[in-house]
Amino acid sequence: MKRRVHLRAVTATAVLVLLSACTSEGEPEPRPQDEEAAGPEVTITPEPGAAEVAPNTPVRVETDGGTITDVRIEQVDPSEAANGDEEGDEAPDVLDLTGTLNEAGDAWVADWNLHPGSAVTVTATATDDDGEESEFVSEFTTLEATEGQRLELVSNFPTSGQTVGVGMPVIVNFDLPVTNKEQVENSIEVVAEEETEGAWNWVSDEMAVFRPVEYWEPYQEITVDLRLAGVEASEGVYGVADRRIEFEVGREMISTMHVPDHEMDVTVDGETVRTIPVSNGAAEERFNTTTSGVHLTMEKYESLVMDSATVGIPEGSPGHYRLDVDWAVRTSNSGEFTHAAPWNAGNLGGANTSNGCTNMSTEDARWFHDQALMGDVLDTTGTDRDLEWDNGWGFYQRSWEEWLSHSVTGEPQSTDGSGTPGVVHGEGL
Repeated sequence: MKRRVHLRAVTATAVLVLLSACTSEGEPEPRPQDEEAAGPEVTITPEPGAAEVAPNTPVRVETDGGTITDVRIEQVDPSEAANGDEEGDEAPDVLDLTGTLNEAGDAWVADWNLHPGSAVTVTATATDDDGEESEFVSEFTTLEATEGQRLELVSNFPTSGQTVGVGMPVIVNFDLPVTNKEQVENSIEVVAEEETEGAWNWVSDEMAVFRPVEYWEPYQEITVDLRLAGVEASEGVYGVADRRIEFEVGREMISTMHVPDHEMDVTVDGETVRTIPVSNGAAEERFNTTTSGVHLTMEKYESLVMDSATVGIPEGSPGHYRLDVDWAVRTSNSGEFTHAAPWNAGNLGGANTSNGCTNMSTEDARWFHDQALMGDVLDTTGTDRDLEWDNGWGFYQRSWEEWLSHSVTGEPQSTDGSGTPGVVHGEGL
């Protein structure tokens, strides 16, 4: 069984506070690991004085003839310590740096990577069977991430503070291609109040998506810790900062629509709250056939210009359209929205005549727009055009087994806070 010793990655200012608070006059200073004294021997790697250590090198502590009782790691960016953060810069999140202690209690390894370009101090304490305690310290520096080879987070959905629907995936976009996808997947931990399993898939080398095996349970908090600092995303490219995303899953709103029936049923927490007459795609061509599958609501607009040129049908081509619509909610990247269509009032509830969107009355479209959260579910059936898994947020179009098989770890990640399926460190380290 794994046991964890919790540590904290400390900023330069907090390091000074920590040392002044924990060291009193006359208290013995920790000694280097090669200095002999009473108590068990402790070995720390990287060794004291090491320079430009690869940040994805795991910190290890071992003792001979004792039990490890405490490990502390302090990381200081020398430039930040001297100059402080630049005004206006978003400060990176400071996340707990944990480690795993083996069952015998004589070997400990850090779960996560080190920050690039840092001065690192590792202080370890061990106790022998006679109660003799010894404390060792190793100070070293890590390799700096060079300009143009610094992996950073460009955007994420959802963002902290948002309330989302039960189908909401976690989507992260990076500024550089990721080739060491397994290490990056394992550096991102998703924790939910209601335990479930999930896994990551990659839409591209810059975009990773996490979804649960089924929809989230409603009314709960989700935390995503992106422990990107020190992970080697590709050869010589290191993550430079950790981030935390905290969002809430709201009520369970699921809409279902069998296209030949010309209506949408909307349920909230299992109760039908509205049945909406609709008109879907005419299905004369592929482009105006409403897609079948599990859609997620992505974004919404009070008013929107819908131009078919944005989905590959330019002006002058058969099927081109340009419309001003109100109360639009996007459900795919191929141009599908729910929206008000007062010009199509005669066909709502009776015929499918749209360009592929779900037409509603102005009253119903506004209601749906106002109720919709990002990540709500719209499950559509009854057409011969299936939603592609990577069209918009069609991620539930892959079965759980298929989704899991496309995760480079090949293993599910539990959201109970127990960690990720594999290692985050470099190969062979």
